[in-house]
Amino acid sequence: MSNGTAFSLLPNASSLAWADVPESPVDEFVRATGAELDRGGRLSAWFGVTGNELGLSATRLVAVLAFDADNTLAVGRSTPLTGSYPSLTVTHPAAHLFEREVWEQHGLVPVGHPWLKPVRHTNAAGNAPAMGEFFRVQGGEVHEVAVGPVHAGVIEPGHFRFQCAGEEVLHLEIALGYQHRGAENATFGGPHRSTVNQMETVAGDTTIAHATAYANVLEALAGGEPPLRGQWLRAIALELERLANHTGDIGALANDVAFLPTASACGKIRGDFLNLTALLCGNRFGRRLVRPGGCRLDLEPKRASQMLEQTRAAIAEAEEAAAWLWDSASVRTRFENTGSVFPGQAAEIGLVGPAARACGLVRDVRYDHPTGWYRFAQAPVAVWPGGDVYARARVRWLEVRRSGQFLAEQLAAPPDGEIFAPIAAAAPETLAVALVEGWRGEVCHVALTDAAGRFRRYKIIDPSFHNWTGLALALRGQAISDFPLCNKSFNLSYCGFDL
Repeated sequence: MSNGTAFSLLPNASSLAWADVPESPVDEFVRATGAELDRGGRLSAWFGVTGNELGLSATRLVAVLAFDADNTLAVGRSTPLTGSYPSLTVTHPAAHLFEREVWEQHGLVPVGHPWLKPVRHTNAAGNAPAMGEFFRVQGGEVHEVAVGPVHAGVIEPGHFRFQCAGEEVLHLEIALGYQHRGAENATFGGPHRSTVNQMETVAGDTTIAHATAYANVLEALAGGEPPLRGQWLRAIALELERLANHTGDIGALANDVAFLPTASACGKIRGDFLNLTALLCGNRFGRRLVRPGGCRLDLEPKRASQMLEQTRAAIAEAEEAAAWLWDSASVRTRFENTGSVFPGQAAEIGLVGPAARACGLVRDVRYDHPTGWYRFAQAPVAVWPGGDVYARARVRWLEVRRSGQFLAEQLAAPPDGEIFAPIAAAAPETLAVALVEGWRGEVCHVALTDAAGRFRRYKIIDPSFHNWTGLALALRGQAISDFPLCNKSFNLSYCGFDL
């Protein structure tokens, strides 16, 4: 837990005055951040805030650290700076993408960064990302394989550059940014009428998690809280989102190893969970349900009873489909010891969500930093050792079971009361932070308001931002033909990264 003067402590989904965020000279700020990470913190956010300081255009660095064991967040900032600062990545690799992003957005050079190159910026022609140089392995037998950005299938664009010796992958570098939509920039001066809809589409398969994080931020800025029944509805929707995506991923993993019984069954069951979300709010992805102040739509007893019955039926079908998968020796042979990420690597690069828990790391915002309904009803954390494709599949399956049990318990005994309470305007010159456990892992939203209570800066970190490096590590020493299976075992979002 933070005990220095460089950071202020606050609980999840809360706010503090911008003037109360401790400010340190940048060299001291980087050292203090590294010390807090060494003490057990995680880097949830690292970004720049521009401002006009003493007539000079300058940027402050802001860090948000999560201390999971203490259920506490820590926030600090640097004094305004231009030019450069000592890189945090040198000692803490989890910062490497954050620092590249700050460099590309604000021009601040992290001195000593081992691989400084663009994250999302376009090239001079404006028709593709400015990917920069790729790392190359030298050797007479080494060859390079480039995959993407256009892929065989209706999937999002991303470029993968493999350095191989024969079939063995020595190194994989991933370049994204092909669909940079300016989601963060669109928030400037907000919240606008369209902002909540934009938050729902940061990553379409994570609609509920991002909408909930946004709502939590605005509620923290307003000093309010939604009614308990509204919090309950959000938790129901979050677990349905988790169920649909995990079930779909289990089926997709089965399909990648040509185990068609589970692949076919899970495709249908995923649809069942999406239809349950539609039963809840009229949209299969949960759009228009979560709003700052609570939820827009209630779940009356008749539909709650119907949802409970259909949830139990879908979980029972999922149990059967998963049993086929786990009982197959050929599946286990392909899953086990494929695409391994070791616990030390996972902690070092800052993995979150099922990818982290499949390495034995106990990281789940619902447990470590509970907000909303999860303060009263927590799902057990699903952890599996191994770090391979099998472990990532098993964690997903454990979460399907536990989310199903959570839904059955909650739908059988819903709370009474209102679902929505209007919130006040956002406080001026205030910083708010919200973490939500999406189905891929930690979703982090940070907002800073100006003197009028409008967004001066809004930072979004999708879990994929933390986890793409994990996929790159998982391919080292693997056959290049294992890439589709490893990729699906992470199933990361391109658009959630390409903000």
